Amino acid sequence: MSSLPAVAAPPIGADLPERIGKYRVLRKLGEGATSEVFLGHDDFNDRPVAIKRSRPQALADGSEGSGHQARFFAAEAALVGRLQHPNVVQLYDAVPDPAGPYLVMEYVAGTTLRQYCRADSLLPLDQIVELGFKCAMALGYFSRQGLIHRDIKPANILASLAGGEHLVDVKISDFGSVLNLSADTTQVFRVGSLAYMAPEQLDGDALDTRADIYALGAVLYHLIAGRPPFEAASQPALMTQICTAEPAPLQALRAGVEPALDAVVRRALAKSRNERYADWDQFAKALSALVANQLVPRGNLQAVLDSERFNLLRSLEFFAAFGDVELWEVVHRARWQRFPLGHKLYQLGEEGNTFHIIAEGAVDVFRNGSQVAHLGAGTSVGEMAYLAPNPELRRHSADVVVVEPAATIAFAPDAMARLSPSCRHLFDDAFIRVLVRRLHAAHEAIAHPRRIL
Repeated sequence: MSSLPAVAAPPIGADLPERIGKYRVLRKLGEGATSEVFLGHDDFNDRPVAIKRSRPQALADGSEGSGHQARFFAAEAALVGRLQHPNVVQLYDAVPDPAGPYLVMEYVAGTTLRQYCRADSLLPLDQIVELGFKCAMALGYFSRQGLIHRDIKPANILASLAGGEHLVDVKISDFGSVLNLSADTTQVFRVGSLAYMAPEQLDGDALDTRADIYALGAVLYHLIAGRPPFEAASQPALMTQICTAEPAPLQALRAGVEPALDAVVRRALAKSRNERYADWDQFAKALSALVANQLVPRGNLQAVLDSERFNLLRSLEFFAAFGDVELWEVVHRARWQRFPLGHKLYQLGEEGNTFHIIAEGAVDVFRNGSQVAHLGAGTSVGEMAYLAPNPELRRHSADVVVVEPAATIAFAPDAMARLSPSCRHLFDDAFIRVLVRRLHAAHEAIAHPRRIL
């Protein structure tokens, strides 16, 4: 999926370039006044890519608009290889080709959130809160890079679809309007999309991350209500409303909206930035609390939402050193399982091929019929399946039995291999801490057996 707003598809059989640079062109995805987007294939890395190419006339007429277009391209080009987050579109390449500068980015099979802003195609409320949480976490990552997006709107949030219809994930896209707080170059101001712009952005004031918080609040309002917070027949009238009027209560626009959900969105839309959430972490916590406290009706999503899993991982000691990006990797790569009382996670003599991190409940470890350890939430078990250099060392030397109904986060070696190097390094560090604690406990048991009892 391109980062352009959705437009009418080009005619079947429209002329296409065979290649753009080193990338094979497969079809056109969309086009706008200043650029067009193609689905291409990166033969070297064997992956599909989206290629956004500027139209030559958009850069060549010498007008103020052409200057802005060149700066937008430069803003995105400066971020190539820099953004690594599961809910942010990756930029792979930027080529200042005289025939038409182009950006090469991650291809997302799906649509944009514009599709879900119509009154006849609204998403369930819990799904809106869930994707709002993911966007907030992604924009928090963005903010920590010293970046302000400045153009958060439904058309710039890509929706990843499963089976061509079920929304399973979202990704922030389109970085041409990004304000890089650490850049030395002159940047374009007063950019964005009017319906989602904060009052201070309209006034041309210096911006901080709270302008993006306002914009995401406006997007969530639109997704919930099927209309943006403010509507007017002219731009001046709309600007006046954004600066002076209050949006209609969401409860009056959609059934099932609790006052708590309206309050979270309304705080993000506060006229004064000082009355909004101070940062993305505050906003994300407010959204996840709506789910945790059952203040949004549950639709047909999975039994446990990704936001719940993410916050559970954050609370576990094993993952204390993991950053948000690595935690999202664990959310998506791990196998989440539940086990009843009495279930044997491992049996003496069997070869291990997975390890578990206990998220809830507890297990006991038995050797020769005697309990030798009790492991609760935040501890790991079976890690030799990952750490051992040969199969013989991966044979379990004890029985591990669930003594309190348990939920675990399980990994097999092939799943670990798909994690990023930074995430695997954090797992290694966590396992070292676990093994050091266990060696210390074993030493204490031998040296001071009465103290352990």
